[in-house]
Amino acid sequence: MSEQRPVGPLDSSQIPRFAGFATFARLPRIEEVPSADVAVVGVPFDSGVSYRPGARFGPSALREASRLLRPYHPGLDVSPFAEKQVVDAGDIAVNPFHIGEAIEKLQQEAEALTAGPTKLVTVGGDHTIALPLLRAAAKKHGPVALLHFDAHLDTWDTYFGEPYTHGTPFRRAVEEGILDTSAVSHVGTRGPLYGKRDLEEDRRLGFGIVTSGDVLRRGIDETVDALRQRIGDRPLYVSVDIDVLDPAHAPGTGTPEAGGMTSRELLEILRGLRGLNLVGADVVELAPAYDHAEITAVAASHVAYDLVSLLALGRDA
Repeated sequence: MSEQRPVGPLDSSQIPRFAGFATFARLPRIEEVPSADVAVVGVPFDSGVSYRPGARFGPSALREASRLLRPYHPGLDVSPFAEKQVVDAGDIAVNPFHIGEAIEKLQQEAEALTAGPTKLVTVGGDHTIALPLLRAAAKKHGPVALLHFDAHLDTWDTYFGEPYTHGTPFRRAVEEGILDTSAVSHVGTRGPLYGKRDLEEDRRLGFGIVTSGDVLRRGIDETVDALRQRIGDRPLYVSVDIDVLDPAHAPGTGTPEAGGMTSRELLEILRGLRGLNLVGADVVELAPAYDHAEITAVAASHVAYDLVSLLALGRDA
């Protein structure tokens, strides 16, 4: 915990939720406090998408939906904004016309933000951004375990000959040696693939798979137990593509697939990670142009809140 008492969100009993700056959960901006334990940062970038664009507007939509979040998390029995200094670090501006340059800039900015004790919960943006974020995490912690919530594998090799897209970050991460391949898992995958070879190559890269159907059949507790055994005490990075949720729960995303998890299942699995050595996380692929009544943005804001709460609790919780 920071030496100084954390500055929390605006008091909604004094200042209406629909007024004031639209920071995440109405928290202070990073420049308003001397230091931060957890920073929520946006990356409005979607140049790596293969279908629907629009995730560049995800960070602002998630912040807007987060106005209703409250300071006490009963599911984890923690007041995260009182335990740690949590801030909104604004957006990292990257080049939308050059994916390689954007990746390099994001890695540099992530490394700068986490040079001290600060941990990041990054809001995308498309899933391309996971690669530079993992590079930054591995530079600080060594190869990290990965828990990847997604409808898709995102371990394909190239799209149109391009190696850096939202469907390729985890293959590149394995190739670069920044993942601990004894502890990498997909959760919530489903839907058609290009061929059986996709699964074979994914397995060769070291990934375990828990499909959305597996979650349904096994239940939350068995799923969490299996994931925790695989992760162990390793430094853990969690990457959440909001399309892991069924389109009924998350219509506002770029590549929706039927048969997904519910928002309740996702949140309960995340809460089951309490006490693990979480070092960073992201929530990506929120495309508000396809959303309805902020359904997806609300779900994404709660996912981000749970990730912040897990970081506030720390590994000894």
